[in-house]
Amino acid sequence: MEAVDVQVITYAPTAFYHCQHCEIAFGQVGLGASIHREQAREALPAELLDDYARLSEVVRDLRERFGDRVRVRVVDAASLEGFFKSLRFRARRYPAVIIDGVKVSVSDDYENLVAQVEAAAEEVTTTIVDESSPRVQTDA
Repeated sequence: MEAVDVQVITYAPTAFYHCQHCEIAFGQVGLGASIHREQAREALPAELLDDYARLSEVVRDLRERFGDRVRVRVVDAASLEGFFKSLRFRARRYPAVIIDGVKVSVSDDYENLVAQVEAAAEEVTTTIVDESSPRVQTDA
């Protein structure tokens, strides 16, 4: 079954990790988790963290509502991938939402996003049903 591909380009909190050996050592002395929590807290300004938290809720809701029919990827706008996707889809404001390769939204209007994903999921389901229905040939 085809899944609706939803990509969201937005600013996301970023945490940097040390090499595997250092991470194990920091974990053993109790520093690893506290360092990563602090990095996550300070990765973005409070307003952007709030926006990211709201977006995370919407993504969880989409996964609960549609399950395997929708595949969601969040791409950090500050990453190299986010930069190139922003160029490709001409996203200048974030979050930018791309559904099945087409930019559909550039705002935090998440209710509209859910409606657009729902319509795309319906379209995929309808297409699958149409293709699987038996065809009857008649002699002309």
